Amino acid sequence: MHGIEELAAAAVALVADRRRVVLGIAGAPGAGKSTLAEALLETVAARKGADWVAHVPMDGFHLADAQLDRLGSRSRKGAPDTFDADGYAALLRRLVEQPDSWVYAPGFERTLEQPIAAAMVVPPAARLVVTEGNYLLLPEERWARARAQLAEVWFVSGDDDLRRSRLVDRHVRFGKAPGEAEAWVARNDDVNAALVLATGEADRVVLNGPHGWSLSG
Repeated sequence: MHGIEELAAAAVALVADRRRVVLGIAGAPGAGKSTLAEALLETVAARKGADWVAHVPMDGFHLADAQLDRLGSRSRKGAPDTFDADGYAALLRRLVEQPDSWVYAPGFERTLEQPIAAAMVVPPAARLVVTEGNYLLLPEERWARARAQLAEVWFVSGDDDLRRSRLVDRHVRFGKAPGEAEAWVARNDDVNAALVLATGEADRVVLNGPHGWSLSG
């Protein structure tokens, strides 16, 4: 059984003598990607210093509601085509190819459910950048361009019923009524989860289990 300390050591080892690497964390909606990313950031920062590791989640590349309305896709928010995958890939490439620059990245405000431009910044001191998102392993060209910039992709897996329960709780927490939240999970999140679970192989699988994190592969 591996804990977060072992996972952090594996993440740090990816850097080795390279100037900077980006670690991707994939998984279905509600699997625990953000929770793992935050735990890795905290643990790596404690070992290496706060500026040594940075965080750029894929959520900042959600299309704004104005664009979703234009496309007629607002009811499908969170599906692969409701993200700016090309912009995400371009940012990841900048992070790898321009490690001595301050690189700004969009964030995502969950209360508004909107992306926020330049809400995050990766400093030149960062050697490891952690990014997480549902579609890092999706076998489509535009997502493959993002995958090409990642040193490794770890896939978070766990109990499916618990994953759905987390999603319903999250939607309620950010403003949906319980029935509306359950309907959204069934209509949107479960459809997206099926896509994610059918994607390509990850470099490692991280189990989000009742006794903590375990790493296989």
